[in-house]
Amino acid sequence: MPICKDRVVIITGAGGGLGKAYALAFAAEGAKVLVNDINREAAAAVVAEIQGQGGAALANSQDITNYEAAGEIVRAAIEHFGDLHVVLNNAGICRDRMFASLSEADWDAVMAVHLKGHFCIASHAVKYWREQAKGGAQVRARIINTSSGAGLQGSIGQSNYAAAKGGIAALTLVQAAELARYGITANALAPAARTGMTEQVFAEVMQKPQEGFDYFAPENVAPLLVWLGSEQSQHVSGRLFEVEGGRLSIADGWRKGPERDKGGRWLPAEVGEAVAQLIAEAVPAQKVYGS
Repeated sequence: MPICKDRVVIITGAGGGLGKAYALAFAAEGAKVLVNDINREAAAAVVAEIQGQGGAALANSQDITNYEAAGEIVRAAIEHFGDLHVVLNNAGICRDRMFASLSEADWDAVMAVHLKGHFCIASHAVKYWREQAKGGAQVRARIINTSSGAGLQGSIGQSNYAAAKGGIAALTLVQAAELARYGITANALAPAARTGMTEQVFAEVMQKPQEGFDYFAPENVAPLLVWLGSEQSQHVSGRLFEVEGGRLSIADGWRKGPERDKGGRWLPAEVGEAVAQLIAEAVPAQKVYGS
């Protein structure tokens, strides 16, 4: 039996790239998919493809950065399909600049689509699921967020994008901790795949091979997402997965490192030596992308 049979899924940014791959993969496993994309024609094309394969889908082009519109997206899924089980926050944009050249508009646009967009739809979905749980229903709901390697270790020329993606990683940890009581899990992923955004930067590296395994195909990422959206993943929450080609890994999050305790207040002149000792003992951070 398909592992997501009759699960209702909202996927943002699903008109192409990774989002389209997710939508098709969920539908193939029996899910009913609301395909959200600001490009209405792209969303409609994905819906037509799903329906052509016998699946159930609904196109939506409302703005995920607007809180009221996000609520309407959630209501549309519930009214059309009768329920909601999964929110997959995938939509994103890039406004790459070196920090010294970054404008306020570049900063705000990336924060709106990535960080606020992740909040808006999930907020409305959680309110719906919380009411279900309070009414005695057994909720097996999923929030799946999209972070990035840039958010985990930084990326030259992407301070706005890295900050937003790092915020999403932290948001996922808090959601997982707070929402478990309602039967809601929250996980995130940092995918490496060929999309409209990555093709502009990594065109040569990520180009499709003429034969053999297409390492950077977005379809390689989709199976993990489908499993995380299924009822089988109820025991997994608060995790951030990195996915690339056929590789799956779990990112190692922030944790307390080496420590020195003087037992009293440090003098400014003493701090330098203590910090040097701590750095020598700490596991080195991964290098910032591009450095």
